[in-house]
Amino acid sequence: MKLNFVTVDVFTDRQFGGNPLAVVTNAEGLSTESMQAIAAEFNLAETTFVLPPRDPAHAAQVRIFTPRAEMPFAGHPSIGTAFVLARAGESYGRRIPGDRLAFEMIAGLVDIGIVRENGQVVATRLTAPQPLSFGEEIPIETVAAACSLKPADFKTSVHLPRVASCGAPFLFAELASREALASAAARPEVFARDFPRDRTTGLHLYVQADEGAKLQGCDIQARMFAPQHGIPEDPATGSAAVALIGLLAHLGPERDLALSKTIGQGFDMGRPSILDASAEKKVGEVTATHVGGRCVPVMSGVIELVG
Repeated sequence: MKLNFVTVDVFTDRQFGGNPLAVVTNAEGLSTESMQAIAAEFNLAETTFVLPPRDPAHAAQVRIFTPRAEMPFAGHPSIGTAFVLARAGESYGRRIPGDRLAFEMIAGLVDIGIVRENGQVVATRLTAPQPLSFGEEIPIETVAAACSLKPADFKTSVHLPRVASCGAPFLFAELASREALASAAARPEVFARDFPRDRTTGLHLYVQADEGAKLQGCDIQARMFAPQHGIPEDPATGSAAVALIGLLAHLGPERDLALSKTIGQGFDMGRPSILDASAEKKVGEVTATHVGGRCVPVMSGVIELVG
């Protein structure tokens, strides 16, 4: 069996930045076990597998795997897979027309817009498949131990560390300084004890720029650790960005709000990524969250399965 794949760097405008993604474009007939093994072989944060859609009105069914587990939804895989299929202009012999497409995922239908410049696909932008929801609050001491920080490094005036989701749950904690963010280091043994995969996908730390200022050109700088998924640190996490922008919109005092932020991630890894996140809030409720960014192709090839 021969499988075609493409790799792209997501949330960047240059090769070898952003978050790399592998896209297997003809995965029909693969077992779940084979998909997981291939994702482990690539050993990227995520690998996607494109399947024919159940509903012909949609572009594809897409399954997403980290090196250790399947994800119900993830942002950079959705953005990058849409980029790959939109550039190809077809999937399984079916043309992909226009500037929108929809992916069937475990978490629901993911609607994605295509951005072109001079006729070329350069970026995509998704709407989260699920409304913003909240999980538990986690004690500061537990979070601090997981990322080698002290409780004093955290800012708790806006919110305590808590789980939020727009299709994939993350634990969000705000830090008091850019220096604290840079010094964070995941402790896998603490994650294994306190943050199993069924509790949270990973820990997302962030710091906001002062009003009117920027942090390395962004409104927010962030880092995300998910060692239980085989991801020591992720260069860019779109599924966390949509939940974070939703959380910030929810916490804002305005009853009606259109909130947009640029989120920098991966800067401390040498893989700078720029995520453009936005949320709409109406009559006190967050009604939609979005994230988008640019992509660049890197590699293409064939996987030949034997046996």
